[in-house]
Amino acid sequence: MEILNGFSIKEIVTSFMVLFAVIDIIGSVPVIVSLQQKFGQIEAGKAAITAGAIMIVFLFVGNKILKLIGVDVNSFAIAGAFVIFVIALEMILGIEINKTTEAKAASIVPIAFPLVAGAGTLTTALSLRAEFHDINIICGIILNTIFVYLVLKSAKWLERKIGDATLMILQKVFGIILLAISIKLFTANFAQLVQNYINF
Repeated sequence: MEILNGFSIKEIVTSFMVLFAVIDIIGSVPVIVSLQQKFGQIEAGKAAITAGAIMIVFLFVGNKILKLIGVDVNSFAIAGAFVIFVIALEMILGIEINKTTEAKAASIVPIAFPLVAGAGTLTTALSLRAEFHDINIICGIILNTIFVYLVLKSAKWLERKIGDATLMILQKVFGIILLAISIKLFTANFAQLVQNYINF
């Protein structure tokens, strides 16, 4: 099958790590526990599958929308790099530029969307298409979906075991990784964009 031709373990791992850092499900454990206390038992399977489906659908439909409005993938990837950069700054500096934790429903909203499959995650998934094969990004999304399910299932246990201090350290570490990824994404796609215009 043609879709399997670009299969790469390295790209799958990178896609997983990038999306894992952006989703920051471990850092969202206190929020999840709070929502669980407010609304009762969260349907982990329903929330995880919905989030994964949203990401995969946007991965393909998002590109068609871009073509419809006349924006190329490289330009969108650069915009995505700025979004990832801002998310990384939030994680490293401990500030909130744009993050909503208020909820009026459980499981699907706000767990699946926008907590897991939010604007930053969707932008990142589409931005990855500029460098990676679709099959590898899909694998990365599926792995994250499984991880999200496991975290949602054991949110209370994780909060007790990990603790606030460890959560904060993890957030800073993934923030730095995300910052480096955003810079790489920007430089690679900016160079490609310049090259396209020169050739044009």
